[in-house]
Amino acid sequence: MRWPLAISTRRRPLLFVLLVALYTIPGTFSSRQVTLDTVEIFTTHEWFGKPTVAFRCNGENKTDLPDVKEAHTLYTFKGEESWQPLTELPEKKCKRCGLYEEDTFKTDVFDEWEMCSSDFKGGKYSRIKEGQFNATFLCPNCTASTGQGNSEPSEDLESKKTSVVVIIIVSVLASVLVIIALFGGYKYWQKKKRERDQARFLKLFEEGDDLEDELGLSNEI
Repeated sequence: MRWPLAISTRRRPLLFVLLVALYTIPGTFSSRQVTLDTVEIFTTHEWFGKPTVAFRCNGENKTDLPDVKEAHTLYTFKGEESWQPLTELPEKKCKRCGLYEEDTFKTDVFDEWEMCSSDFKGGKYSRIKEGQFNATFLCPNCTASTGQGNSEPSEDLESKKTSVVVIIIVSVLASVLVIIALFGGYKYWQKKKRERDQARFLKLFEEGDDLEDELGLSNEI
């Protein structure tokens, strides 16, 4: 019988759909990329010309903010600028980041701080340094928590993500089993139908022979 091979062939597109579904689940393989939403500097340290404001996390290259040139001016960004995103945060570990001003002779520090995924509430985090700057950062896939037990909301979210993945896998596997059962039932029904048709044909043939015997037609030439 060749139909088991047909079933294994039918499974391939279903497994492909399963993989696509896993990759398209929001948050399953999400990145925690941080972008700059707004920034306003309150002072500049450059005596000559316009300042060069930059953002940098430890161990990473600095990112210049080319549009930020004037103090007391609120700059708003779309997150699609060529220098975005600023960085990417790990789930349970912070990064030491800072905002700097590249002057002619030295680099001045507006502020340096620990940026954590758990700092973002609703995907937004604001950093205010009195007399220096006010900035808002966005990270839609970062988790927020308040008070003690910072890891609990993150764990709850991961648990929910895992539950969604398990539900999808179980649903797809159940669908595969149902398709296999239906296909097997259809093949079994076809086999039984052929057997009934053959039995009916043989019965009719035997009845025809009996009728010929009764009429004495079988002895005639």
